[in-house]
Amino acid sequence: MMIAASVCLIAGCLLTLVAAIGVARFPDMLARMHAATKPQVLGLMLLMAGLAFGLGSSQLTWKLVLVVVFQLLTAPVAAHMVGRAGYRTGKVRSDLLVRDELTEDLERARLRKES
Repeated sequence: MMIAASVCLIAGCLLTLVAAIGVARFPDMLARMHAATKPQVLGLMLLMAGLAFGLGSSQLTWKLVLVVVFQLLTAPVAAHMVGRAGYRTGKVRSDLLVRDELTEDLERARLRKES
């Protein structure tokens, strides 16, 4: 069990480090937001799994599962809201977008609101 715990803890730490480097190095807000949510959530999941394996307590394991569940519920929603707010305030570099669906949605909403 200790080997599995060690592997999970090291992998979780590495993914969290990759997320931090991505936030510092990526050029625009959307890329940074991606780096802050995707590997960080998986890193947290691995860290919690490593803790669960290492400590071996069933009561503590359920608390760690709750931490992961709340992170899985809140991180995507928060990233989505930050992305939309950044887009609306002009913080998103449009030259880096491959496809821009939000402009069409906002235009349709504005036209519906005017009618």
